[in-house]
Parts: sequence; C-alpha cells; structure tokens
Amino acid sequence: MAMEFIPIGTILALVTNQVVKTAQAAKDILIEKESFKVLSQHLFDIEPVLKELQLQKLNDSQAARSALETLQSDVKKASNLVDKYKNRARFYLLLRCRHIVNEVQQVTRDIGRSLAAISLANTEVLAGISNQVHRLQNEMQRVQLEASHSQLQIVDKLNQGLIDQKLNQGFANDMLEEIARAVGVPVEPSQISRELRSFKREKEEAANRKEKAEELFLEQVIELLSRADAARDYEEVEKQYYQRLQVVERYNPMEEYITPLNAFLCKITRTVMIDPVSLCTGTTCERAAVEAWFDCGEITDPETGEVLEDRTLRPNLPLRQSIEEWRELNYCLRIRACNAKLLSGDGLLIEQGLSHMQNLLRENSINKDWISIGGLTDDVIQILGRFHSEDVKRKILVALKDIVEGHCRNKEKVANSEGWDQILSCLAGVESISKAAVELLFELLQDRSGWNICALRKLSEQGSSIPSLVSLLNGIDQDSAVCADKILNQLFEIDEENLLHAAKAGWYKPLVDQIVQGPESLRVSMLKPLVSMEIVDSDLEILGREGIVPPLLEMVASGNIESKDVSLTALVKISACHANKQLIAAADGIPLIIKQIFSQQTRPFLTGKCCEILERLSSNGDGLGFFVNQDGDEVDLEPTITYLLTFHIPNPSINIRKPALRALLAICQLDASLVKAAVLTSKGLSIVLPLLDETDSEIRELAIQILFLFSHHGPEGLVEYLLKPKRLECLVGFLEKDYKPDVQMAAAGLLANLPKSEVGLTKKLVELEGINALINILRGENTTMDAKENALSALFRFTDPTNIESQRLVVEQGAYVLLINLLTTGSVTAKARAAALIGDLSTSTPKLVVVFPKSPFCCSCFVRRRPNLCPCHGGICSVKTTFCLIEANALPGLVQLLKSQVHVMALEAVQALSTLVQPGCPNRGAIVLHDADAVKPVLEILNWGSDLLKEEALGFLEKVFVSREMVEHYGSVTRLMLDGFVGRSIHENGRLGRKAATVLARLERSSRMSSSLLPGLFGSGAL
Repeated sequence: MAMEFIPIGTILALVTNQVVKTAQAAKDILIEKESFKVLSQHLFDIEPVLKELQLQKLNDSQAARSALETLQSDVKKASNLVDKYKNRARFYLLLRCRHIVNEVQQVTRDIGRSLAAISLANTEVLAGISNQVHRLQNEMQRVQLEASHSQLQIVDKLNQGLIDQKLNQGFANDMLEEIARAVGVPVEPSQISRELRSFKREKEEAANRKEKAEELFLEQVIELLSRADAARDYEEVEKQYYQRLQVVERYNPMEEYITPLNAFLCKITRTVMIDPVSLCTGTTCERAAVEAWFDCGEITDPETGEVLEDRTLRPNLPLRQSIEEWRELNYCLRIRACNAKLLSGDGLLIEQGLSHMQNLLRENSINKDWISIGGLTDDVIQILGRFHSEDVKRKILVALKDIVEGHCRNKEKVANSEGWDQILSCLAGVESISKAAVELLFELLQDRSGWNICALRKLSEQGSSIPSLVSLLNGIDQDSAVCADKILNQLFEIDEENLLHAAKAGWYKPLVDQIVQGPESLRVSMLKPLVSMEIVDSDLEILGREGIVPPLLEMVASGNIESKDVSLTALVKISACHANKQLIAAADGIPLIIKQIFSQQTRPFLTGKCCEILERLSSNGDGLGFFVNQDGDEVDLEPTITYLLTFHIPNPSINIRKPALRALLAICQLDASLVKAAVLTSKGLSIVLPLLDETDSEIRELAIQILFLFSHHGPEGLVEYLLKPKRLECLVGFLEKDYKPDVQMAAAGLLANLPKSEVGLTKKLVELEGINALINILRGENTTMDAKENALSALFRFTDPTNIESQRLVVEQGAYVLLINLLTTGSVTAKARAAALIGDLSTSTPKLVVVFPKSPFCCSCFVRRRPNLCPCHGGICSVKTTFCLIEANALPGLVQLLKSQVHVMALEAVQALSTLVQPGCPNRGAIVLHDADAVKPVLEILNWGSDLLKEEALGFLEKVFVSREMVEHYGSVTRLMLDGFVGRSIHENGRLGRKAATVLARLERSSRMSSSLLPGLFGSGAL
C-alpha cells in the first residue's frame, strides 16, 4: 500500500512503536554498550515528542508526511543496526568496535536530522515542548561517540602484533586473555573454544560476502588466538604428536632432518613457504615474496616469465597443510635427537641438545607441548639436579624458562616436579646461574591473570628461598634484582610471616614499613618475632634508618600493655646502636621513657625495660649527650637517680631491681655530679650497702660497682659496714673475679678509696689474703688495665714505709717483679703508680740494709767495692730482705719514665729515684744515678716540666749535689740553667725560685770544697 493512502496518524503510531522497540533492543546490546545506550536514550526521548504529535493531531501536510517517512526509515536503520550486532560473536564485535561506534553515531545523527524536519513541519503543534524538541534534535545531530579506550588499546595492540608478525605463544596468550576479559568470556578452554567457533563463522560469512580483506584479517586473528593455551585442546595436540611420532619411528635413529619436497619451495626465494599462494598460472610462491615481486613493478610469472593478466593471489591451503605436516615431522625427529643428546651424560652433547631444543621452541609454539609430551622437560629437570657444570645448569634454567613461558600446563608440570626445589637451590648459585633461576622462577609464578597465587603459596611455604632472593636485591645484576623484588613483594602479600624471613636475611625495609603504617595489632605481630632475632649492630642501624623509632615511641606512649611490652623490648634492642640513640633522643624518647618509669600506672616489668633502655643509652662511653629532649636541652637526671635508688626500698621484684641497678650504674658512670647527688642527697650509700648481703650474685656485683663510684664522695660508714662479719670476705672475693673485669676493677677501686688510716681494716685484709688477691690482679694476663690501676692504688695501703711488715708481705708475694714489668707495659697511670710503690719500698731499704764500715786506708770515693755489696746502700741487699730497687733492676725502667716527658710518670720516677740518695752517704746513690744516666733527664725536666715537677726535680738535684763529684760533673751546666731560671721564677713562683737558689748555693759550697779532688775522675763529658 502506498504511504500517501495511509492516514498520517497511523504512520505516526507505527513509527512511535518502532522507536520504542528499537530503543529497548539497543539498551540490551553488550558490546559497545555505552554507544548503544546513548542511542537507546535518545530514542526513548523521542517517544514523548511523537505522542505529543498524536495528541495535538499532526497536520497532514506533504512536508509532515515526508519528515515522518524519513524518520521511519532512519529508525529502521537503527533497528537493523541493533539486529546486526545483537547476536554476533563477541570477539568479532570487539575487533569491530571502532566501526560499530561510527555506525551508531551516524544513525543517531540521521535520526536527529529527521526529528528536526518533523519539528519544522509542525511548529505550531509542538509549541508547548519546542525547547525540549530543539534541545533533543541538536544533541542527536551533534552526538560524538567513542569506543572504549581499553578496547581500542586491545585492537591496536592486536593489529600491531599482526603487522610485526608476533605469532609466539606468549603474545597469543596475552591477546586472548585481554580480548576475553574485555567481552566477559571466562578464560577457560571450553568457553574459549565455543567463542572461537563463533568467531570462525564470522570469517566464513565474510568469505560468503566476498569481503576478502576482512576474511584475511579474521583468518590471521584466528590463527594467532588458536596458538594460545586456552584455545588449544591438549588431547588433540597429544594425539597429533603421537601420530607424527609413528611416522618418524620409521626413520633411522641418526636422522634428524627430512628434506623438503621441491613443491614446498618458493619459486622466488627458494625457501620453504609459510603462507603459499597461487597465481593464475598455477605457480605457487610465498605470499610476502610475490607481493614484494609485484611492488618492484614485475608483472610476470616468477617461474615462467609469462605476463600475468590477473594478479590475484589465492591461498594454497592443501599445500600449506602439507608443509605444516612436513615441519611437524621434522619437529618430532629433532625432539627425538635432543632426547638422545640429553640422556648421553656427555656435557658437550647435553649443551647441544639444549641449544637445539631452544631452537625448536622459537620456531613453533606447538613444540612447547610436544617437547613436554616427548619427555624432554623431565630430562632437563633430572640433569639440573645431578649435573654440576655451571654452563649446563645455566642453559637448563634458560631452556626451562623458554618451555614454561606463556604455557600454563608446562608451568604446572615444572612447579609440581622435583625441579622446583632444584630451581630454588640455584637462586643461591653464582651470578649467571642465580640470574637464570630467578627469571625462571618469576615466569613460573605468573598465570593468565597475573600472579599465580597457588605457586606463590607454595614458594611461601618454603621460606628458605627468601634469603637467596634478598641477596639478589643487593647483587650487581639489575634485572635479577627487579625480579627478586617483585617476587618478594608478592610473598609479603601472601603471608606477613615472609616479612620476618626477609628481615632475618637482612632486608628490613618492608617489615619496618608495615610497622610504620600498620595498625597496632599488626605492629605487635611484626615486632614479637623481630625482638627475638639476633641482629648485628649494622642491621640495628638499618632498622633505625628505615624509620622504626617513631612508631615504637608512639606504641610506648599510647599502646595497650602488650603493645608497650613489645615496643619497649624493641627499643632495648635497637638502643644498643649509637646511631639509634641519636634517633631516640631526637624523637623526644628520653623524657617519654623517664615518664614511664615515674608513672604509677606502669607495670613493674615495663619499668624494668625502661631502665634497660636508660642503661643502653648510657653505655659505650657515649656520655650524657643522648639525655636530651627533642629541642636538645639536657634532661635533669637527679630525680631519676633518686627514683632508681628507691626501687630497693622496700624489696621489690628482682626483675625490676636488676635493670634499675644497671641503669643507676650506667648513669652514674657518666657524670661525677650525679654520683655526688646520689651519695649526699639521696643517701645512696645506706641504700646500696645492704645489697652486698643479697643472695643474687648479679645484684651484689652491681652493688660493688655502684659503691666504688660512691666511694669517691665521702665513704662514711663504709668501713664500719665492711668490718662486720663476712662483709670484707665478700669484697676480697670480688677481687678474685677475673672473669668479671668490671666487678674486679670496682672492688679494687673501692678498696683503694677506703681510708688508709684504718689500721683494723688493713689487718683484716692481710688476714683474708687481700694482698695476694691484689697481686694476682697485677699478674693476670686477662686482667684489664683499669683493674690493675685500681689494684696498684689499693696496694699503697700495704706499702706504707711506717709498716715494714706489711711491705714485706707485698714483696714476698712477688709484687716487685710485677711492678717493674708495669713500668714498661702499663698505662700512664699504672706506670706512675708502680713507680710510686717502688719508691715506698725503696724508702725502707736503708733501714733494712746491713752497712759495712769504710776502709780506714782510703778515701771513700776510691774505695774498692766489696763483692756482693750494694753499690748504692753499701751493704748486702736483696729484693726480699731490703726491697732494694737496684737489686730488683728497677732503675732502667724508672729512668725511662723520666725520659718519657709525661708529668705524672716523671714525678713518681723522680721521687722513687730520690730514695737512693741517702743523707748519710749521698755519694754512693749519686754515682749509681750517674751511671744509670738518671741525672741528665732530671735536669731536662727544668725545661719542660710543670712547677710541681720542677720543684721535685730541684729537690732531687739538691740531694745529688751534696756529692762533690756530681758537682764537678754537672755543675757548670746546672749553673747555666739555674741562673736564668732563678731570675725568671722568683716573680712567677717564689717557692720554686727559692728552691732553685738553694741548689745554686749547694753548687757553690761544693765547688769551694772540690779543690782537693782529682780532676777528671768521671771524665770530661758534659750534659
């Protein structure tokens, strides 16, 4: 029926109905849903316009009819477009997305123009909704639709891959997965096979429509996607392999190659064809070669030279199939040959087999399946475990990576074989092997969706691989480091326990990041195992540098009991590192820790840990530098000292008292003023003394060390306490603890600081063999020098010249030899104290020596010395009987101290040497000193010594110059030194000047009396 005979109202109703149906159908399209949704919405918006025309009785004009017929035609186009793409293969629709969007856009604009024509023909009727109609028609005519960016990326990537002839299995897997996900198809073989069958029908329909370009494009896409794992029917692949293998078995085992038929060769390149096409003359060539032939201007048959009337290229599918079969037979032959080489046991043949196998993998992705089916994968895994050649191992790992790359079935096979453990063990190999191993492992951990969670869990259960992965992070190969880093981060996602494994291997950053960023529960779970680890100082510094200190302090300040416990334990551990002490101080940690100690709400065991932190902060000679707030102001530690002392009144838990005592000791060792405050203000001595009676040995040892510090500041009451039963025995016992050097040193120091006037204490120590204990400290090879210094000071109690019996006990127990040895091996302090002790003993020598009378026939200076008589003391001397330093051979060591130009040593040496010049017979001592070259260094003291030392040197010279012989020898030089010295020193130091004047006067008197002496008695050498 002609449209002009149909009432316009009927036409309008039909169009309205068609618009609604098309709008509804467009809404349900799945591919390019957004574009069809726009079309659908516009069609739904047209419906009220058409209904308004029905209500207002549309004018039956020619213009109105023409506009309505155009709209009906355009809506029909939209309906056909919807039907066209409604039930098509989803893969096909994705590939056509750009074209589909253009079609939808064009039909939408056409409908918009038709609507504008209807509006123009019915201006009066649509006056009430003119604005709505105008807006709608403008929107539709100007509509701009675009395909999904992600879909366009997939299409472009696919097109580029086809241009670049990327036909490998990995690319096929990636493309199939991306396309399937984009269109909502599960990446499962059954679903993919169904979709590919539908896709192939699209290619067949294109061929039926004679659309050659589209047919060729779809064929290329199908060929590519069919290479993917998910598109491959494994049973068919396996069946195909064994079919080819049956044919190959007829060939000689040594044969590795079947020569191609002449028909397989391209007539242009003379190589085996891949995509054979036939010309109108029947000649078959490689497609790419003949296209290049034509591009060069050729118009003839490459084989016959005949001019071609038709240059159409027709795919030669039967020949292509035959070539494929020939290739597959050769693949089987080569797989068989590779297998023989791998099983030969010969390293060279194995390497050849591996190289040939890799060539097969590169030539065709089907060989990934066939190599595995043929048993080569199992072969190389076994070789990996038993062969020790580094080159072979590396090549096996590389070959395995090629086998599993992009192939889920092969990955699963390797991961579930004994090769898994072999691969992990190779991570710790030499650089080339570890690089190949980590790259293979990385590939094994991938699947179509990204990371293979099952494989990661398996790796996570074998935490032994994490140290090897961590070591690769610090290796020189950046590719290996990147792979290792990615694997480790995935392992951390799988199981937080792996963070701890990495930390144990020395990589702390991921763990610290979790502690910094995580909630309190996670922080606690991460810190508990961390604090139980053995961590070296360098790693402790890394922990601090990575930022662990602030979250720990935050947990101490605001966490629950468990949180405080684990964070304080961690702070105890990391505060052993100098750099971390600075970080704790900078983060205002010191006031926070002290606040926790003072808080009544802090549990006792937490208080103990706070004390441990204070102890660590005070250790290693770091001083008070860390006891500051975040502004750098010093923290007042006197209240802390007082509070630490109060922990022992009354008797709290020993677990608190020990760390409190350690902290108290460590802080008191930093600053003498703090010790004084503890002794005087807090009555620390009365608090600490009873601790010597404790049953716990560590508390007693800490107490003795603290008492040693306290004893520097008025040890009132200490002697009385020690004289009580068994107290002094305890002190002597500490002297014998050479395995506890700090305790031994403190005990000796405490004894040295006790008043030497306490005769009762001295007697008691003698009875308890205290002398022997002190001398054993000097004798000990492993004894610290600090302990020896304090032991020397303590010995002064027993070397007082007024108590010769006590001195005798010291000498009899072998002290002299030890003292002389210390003159050369000891510290500056030890040398000085040894010299002073020798001086004390030497002071008693004149009282003990038996002096023989002088000969009545000769002047004393020419007396021939009797055998066995001491040249200094004129009698029979020995170390044990007279304590003679000459007999003990102490003179060289003392003289050496004079030459050292160290004030404290020189002072004690001068005093000790002065004991040799006795008032009754100064000549003998002076001669001995002269012979020992002791006078010259004493004179030199006047040039470099302090006033006190110079004064002592002048006293020495005053004694020596009683001897006229010494005046004769040293007088002139001494006068020159003292003439200027007297004038200069009389104003600076009157006492020193007077002393120098006395020596000059002595020289003058001796000079006047020297005329009777024979000149040159001692030679003419001067100083």
